Amino acid sequence: MTKKIVILGAGSAGTMVANRLARQLGEEIKKREVEVTLISNTEKHIYQPGYLFIAFNEKPSEHFIRKQETLVHRHVNLVYDDVEKIDVEKKTVKGKKQYQYDYLVIATGSHPDLDSVPGLREGAQNFYTLDGAERLRDDLAAMEKGKILITIDVPHKCPAAPLELALMLDDYYRKNGRRKDIEIKYAYPIGRIHSLVPVAEWGLPQFEKRNIKYETFFNLEEVDPKRKVAITMDGSEHEYDMLITIPAHTGAKAVIDSGIGDESGFIPTNRSTLKMIGQDDVYVIGDATNLPISKAGSTAHYQSESLVANIISRLTGRPETAVYNGKVACFLENSLEDASMITFDYNNPPQPAETSDLLHWFKAVYNELYWLNAKGIL
Repeated sequence: MTKKIVILGAGSAGTMVANRLARQLGEEIKKREVEVTLISNTEKHIYQPGYLFIAFNEKPSEHFIRKQETLVHRHVNLVYDDVEKIDVEKKTVKGKKQYQYDYLVIATGSHPDLDSVPGLREGAQNFYTLDGAERLRDDLAAMEKGKILITIDVPHKCPAAPLELALMLDDYYRKNGRRKDIEIKYAYPIGRIHSLVPVAEWGLPQFEKRNIKYETFFNLEEVDPKRKVAITMDGSEHEYDMLITIPAHTGAKAVIDSGIGDESGFIPTNRSTLKMIGQDDVYVIGDATNLPISKAGSTAHYQSESLVANIISRLTGRPETAVYNGKVACFLENSLEDASMITFDYNNPPQPAETSDLLHWFKAVYNELYWLNAKGIL
């Protein structure tokens, strides 16, 4: 009987898993011993780290978009559907059609909740959606003077991106000669400018050196778009000319509606095996997990290696011995021309590398190589 693997979500994580399985199970798929189905709710695949570069007009939007079908291996059954229900007891996924599985991989990602704070959708810019990045690009280019306020809520994907935004904004306006007329203020909800202490310690001297204002313990409660005021939980009001927000993210609606996630829609996941807690045939990867690690593409990349290895072991009658060790790698843009980088895992904290233009170049190269990564080649 054919073993059915269903992968729910065709972002970075889901596409990588599907393609890695297809490349390594080619003979089994040809013999119909295994079937790999990838369910996507869109025909477009967007390289989301590109949003930051769209916002600064470094590349056009279409540079970071491919048709999903061009990225998926021929041995993968790619279907387009809006999944509404995941039933782990009946081992089914339901959308317009119903999909039965033997093994399920949930790669449904995380999604910015622009309605998490009253007035946020109407009053704030963002670079966590394609439309938001394009609008921000145009408004940044048009801005001659005033105050930019960056507010951040948690959890959110690409944890370093808000910090990078502030540093890149400083460089962007220095290059076009407007920096003296534009105030940049960065607000973070805990007692430092980033959740990871080494990253906060890396960024803080740059903030002070470059006159980027910052405020900690800043918890946004309401936005008044008419008065252009951000109101925090302590009742204080903060004026702005442009508000850029990084809203709290939630899990996928299908996860929430199926009742298999926590209060934010993230799925309780074993940190080593990447199995859904309480389920031996359901794996979770990338932003969909509730693991206390970065929601980032590199996380999904490293997770896919152990996850795919274990599914293949299982299909071939071998024990599942591959372990995900929490590895993450992330570039830290310091400007439009130089960057740092961090790698870390469950047992080793991050230590930012010395900033250099070479690391910025490596980041630019990876932006182009990503498509090979998604195809499961790298």
